[in-house]
Amino acid sequence: MKLRAAAIVWHLVIMLALTVPLCAETAVYEDDEFSLIADYYARAYPGDAAFVRLTLKATRRSRAGQETNAVLELYRNEKKIDSARFFNSQSRARRNGQEELVAGIPLSTYLKSSDRYTLSIVYTVAGEMKTFSLPFAIIDKKFVEESIPLNETNTAIRTDTSTKRMEQIDRLNAVLGTINENTVYTLEPFITPVAADTRRSSLFGDRRIYVYSSGKTATSLHYGIDYAVPTGTVVSACGQGRVVLAENRITTGWSVVIEHAPGLYSLYYHLSSLSVEEGKLVKPGEQIGLSGATGLATGPHLHWEIRLNMAAVSPDYFTGAYIPTGN
Repeated sequence: MKLRAAAIVWHLVIMLALTVPLCAETAVYEDDEFSLIADYYARAYPGDAAFVRLTLKATRRSRAGQETNAVLELYRNEKKIDSARFFNSQSRARRNGQEELVAGIPLSTYLKSSDRYTLSIVYTVAGEMKTFSLPFAIIDKKFVEESIPLNETNTAIRTDTSTKRMEQIDRLNAVLGTINENTVYTLEPFITPVAADTRRSSLFGDRRIYVYSSGKTATSLHYGIDYAVPTGTVVSACGQGRVVLAENRITTGWSVVIEHAPGLYSLYYHLSSLSVEEGKLVKPGEQIGLSGATGLATGPHLHWEIRLNMAAVSPDYFTGAYIPTGN
């Protein structure tokens, strides 16, 4: 399909994605000075993410080498609800005025297909700002609802308001809120931290009701996947990255957090012991600890979590090609 508007030629090529069961699209925007290729998935489930791979090439030699500043925005019913800056993917060297950028936005588990969505790319090169919109849609998904009774010990952990626990929460949030735009360890699909066929005792996005020993209740969302593995099971890094947190926490017990890309982190909770220290560079499949039941746990298991720009997103989404490969 070819559209012309204000001397800008839009080409939209739709192709079937082989590695992800969703529709992958390539949108090409050209004018006299720039050629922009946007690869992305046009649909997603609540709790997944919306990633765009952006290839920008200056068609005028005078524009080559100019600094690019680009932002990805998500709109719902014409209102902007989130945004993320593009970062250099480092997968291709910048040459002949061409560069490859990537940005991802986490999608809330509460998004509904009945609303209208649009992804917008706002980029500025050599002081000129332009905006392009990409069609986007949400596919409805049903999340599990469950009640979890807590004994006195776990009730005390869940309701702990001590200074130590608050400091631990603040430290974790500070880590997850750090976006190092010049640090990309990997953009490859993740592997599961234990055997992929391991039984799951809880799923991402579960709507939980905690029933305290006092009889009171509290609602919560489950931010990751719980794998029902016995204490002492080897836990491996899901992808290449740097360990940015490795400590014993009141709520999550022995815990590890790995940075993989700007704003993208994996978390591993309730371990019985750690095999890594903060600052260590790890490879996919490398042992980082042993599973256990430390912290708030009703039994031995591994809690695996993925955070994008601080928001919890579905780990399953990242075991596929979550960033479309450009043509």
